[in-house]
Amino acid sequence: MPILSLLVFIPLVGATLILFMDRDRHRREICWTATVFSALAFVFSLSALGAFEIGRAGIQLREYADWIDALNIHYHLGIDGLSLPLILLTTLLSLLSIIYSWRITERIKEYMFFFLLLETGMLGVFTSLDFFLFYIFWEVSLVPMYFLIGIWGGPNRQYAAIKFFIYTLIGSLAMLLGILALYFASTPHTFDMIELARQHPLAGAGLKAALVFWGLFLGFAIKVPLFPFHTWLPDAHVEAPTAGSVILAGVLLKMGTYGFIRVSLPILPEASRQFAIWIAILALISIIYGALCAMAQKDLKRMIAYSSVNHMGYVMLGIAASVAFVGPENIAAAVQHSRITALNGAVLQMVAHGIITGALFFLVGVIYERAHVREIDAFGGLAKRMPIYAGLMMMASFASLGLPGLAGFVAEFLVFLGAFGIYRLITGLALLGVAITAAYFLWMIQRIFLGELRERWQNLRDLDTGELIALVPLAALMLAIGVFPGPILAIIDSASTVLVNNLEQFYRFSDIITLFGG
Repeated sequence: MPILSLLVFIPLVGATLILFMDRDRHRREICWTATVFSALAFVFSLSALGAFEIGRAGIQLREYADWIDALNIHYHLGIDGLSLPLILLTTLLSLLSIIYSWRITERIKEYMFFFLLLETGMLGVFTSLDFFLFYIFWEVSLVPMYFLIGIWGGPNRQYAAIKFFIYTLIGSLAMLLGILALYFASTPHTFDMIELARQHPLAGAGLKAALVFWGLFLGFAIKVPLFPFHTWLPDAHVEAPTAGSVILAGVLLKMGTYGFIRVSLPILPEASRQFAIWIAILALISIIYGALCAMAQKDLKRMIAYSSVNHMGYVMLGIAASVAFVGPENIAAAVQHSRITALNGAVLQMVAHGIITGALFFLVGVIYERAHVREIDAFGGLAKRMPIYAGLMMMASFASLGLPGLAGFVAEFLVFLGAFGIYRLITGLALLGVAITAAYFLWMIQRIFLGELRERWQNLRDLDTGELIALVPLAALMLAIGVFPGPILAIIDSASTVLVNNLEQFYRFSDIITLFGG
């Protein structure tokens, strides 16, 4: 059974059915259709997990068929330990977001259509192994988010949507140039990612390889977003509807970091190592700058948006450490273990951040729908009136600041443990980000939940059933990964180990060729 094809296109089937429904007469049917097809995608992602052989190296569940023979383009899908956790994250957050979105009243037909189309685009990115297909899905995911922000967003939604679209489109065009350069450099010409990783078509190409690397870098870095390409993110988050913010932070940002791991590292290993130090420096700036900006915010949603810049910086630090050159001792087993640990931490941080920040944006949406304000100083004493809400918000905040026993701690610990063996000074400075993160989350908790309850909030109600359905699974995962991260790390580790070992073999071979003047 073509599990991956069903997984990717089931949401698109649901979106197509919704187009034939009347928005006024079939509102409930539209919501149920979106929920059922998103749930089916989640079921197929679990089927992919069940069919996945943990510990086995290489691509699994591969689906391959000829598509455009004249250009050597193929329909090529597959997953490994790097993509499977992100697929599970995507289907879970999409399902929970659609359940939460039942409360949408304006143009529900178009809303659910765009949401399911967005899910197809995201899943396609994480399963594609042909650059042509990868780029199509990458662009497909851009359009629905533009409309979700521009139609169902806040007061400045049109400005935020256009800014998001222009930034991402510029990055996509730069990435397209890099893809075309790789295609024409390969022999025979191919868009197949696995074949390009085997050929390394720009090995020894110097300036040309550097230009291609930075073209791909721009496309991925804007999506992450990495400093200084982050300025679209706070506006997009603040203006996006709640479920849109959940998907934007929980999944779309991961497409950028996934691109670095899936594309840049294995296909351009020389350029990746050459420029790793600069990526690590940008990651450090993102970590500290994002945390400081978050601390300065008065709007709760903007604070969490800037926290994403901070936390995605940890991911980029782990990626940079996994490929960095550290001198003649780089073949030592200890350094190799540090690289693998850093990459494991980076991938786990992608998953942990998606779960934690998804929950935080759900929680911000809950309070905004009740109070119609997001100013932190406007609240106070809400723990007395909304104890369940306060408990979940504190749990998500503690997970985000890296409290032991929750998912954020495990991911950040692995990143720091691996990166410290590669970039000691940068990693030491990056720890400042953890301290600042703790400060602004504790500051937020103290002002919103502690002290005396203000009279204007006396009638606020606690979480309802739909909100609990969206939040409880995420809270359970925060705790489960924090206490018992072994299962997910077992999935990630096999792919990380293969990638790092393949890179090291390439570098050793290149050193031998250089030594003998080849």
